[in-house]
Amino acid sequence: AQNGAAESSADAGISSDKVVTSPLVGTFYTASSPDTEAFVKEGDTVKKGQVLGIIEAMKLMNEIESEFDGVVEAVLVKNEEVVEYGQPLFRIR
Repeated sequence: AQNGAAESSADAGISSDKVVTSPLVGTFYTASSPDTEAFVKEGDTVKKGQVLGIIEAMKLMNEIESEFDGVVEAVLVKNEEVVEYGQPLFRIR
């Protein structure tokens, strides 16, 4: 049993956690404009449906909403980073 448990947690370590992934390919932004505060930072409490960030794709701004209630455990991407479809963006606990 020990071996199986280790294997599943090593399975990315994120599959068991609540992870918000990118729904599309684009450029990730932590805030709505360069001179405003980030939507969320590590340690923030979030509600399901709350905006966590924005991904710009083909000049369209797509709000990324939390799929969970919880606390932002990790922001896994940097501002203005290009993200791939399915890439983990936030880990919520």
